[in-house]
Amino acid sequence: MREVLTYSRRGSRFTPSQQESWDAHQHKWVIDEAQVDQPDFSLSTAFGRQAPLIVEIGSGIGEATAALAAARPEVNVLAFEVWAPGVAHTLGLLGEAGAENVRLVSVDAVWAMQHLIGEGELEELWTFFPDPWPKKRHHKRRLVTPDFVRLVASRLRPGGVWRLATDWAEYAEQMSVVLDAEPALDGGPVDRWPDRPITKFERKGRAADRTIHDFAYVRKGRV
Repeated sequence: MREVLTYSRRGSRFTPSQQESWDAHQHKWVIDEAQVDQPDFSLSTAFGRQAPLIVEIGSGIGEATAALAAARPEVNVLAFEVWAPGVAHTLGLLGEAGAENVRLVSVDAVWAMQHLIGEGELEELWTFFPDPWPKKRHHKRRLVTPDFVRLVASRLRPGGVWRLATDWAEYAEQMSVVLDAEPALDGGPVDRWPDRPITKFERKGRAADRTIHDFAYVRKGRV
């Protein structure tokens, strides 16, 4: 039984352009939630090929997803997003960019990392501006926890990288502490990844005079 822990669903009403994008691309690039519960489900079948796998958790409206996937057509990008209008908007951007190597899914990413991705199968993980859950009583719903970090470390291949960004200083501090404590990972704060487009979330953080914190952690081991 899948359980939602790290996100909450929002409204699902589409704009006309989002509806058009959904109608044009949903059948090709969106993995239906019921599919992942089937015993014969596999990501290689969903993508129609075997290729290095990158996961993005919280793809939003797809600004980073479309640009990064279009620049790396040799990889499969599995994007998790539960906000339906964001998924529809992403589909439009993917169509404009010609990025056919992305599949979107709206199930819980923690559950999916446990059940859909095997040990050492992950090339990269992108976690850009995850929900900070700023109220103290909600901190337990944050994505970056010791248990999840341990899970990610087991899924990354040796040399695989986890890229993170946040504009919440307190969450950045927590990320640093938790990630530094994982013995299978090596890394820390880094300069902004130049390949990452500036999204609306980053622009919003900058407009509020919040510092953007970037991190990169690499799975230890022989490549």
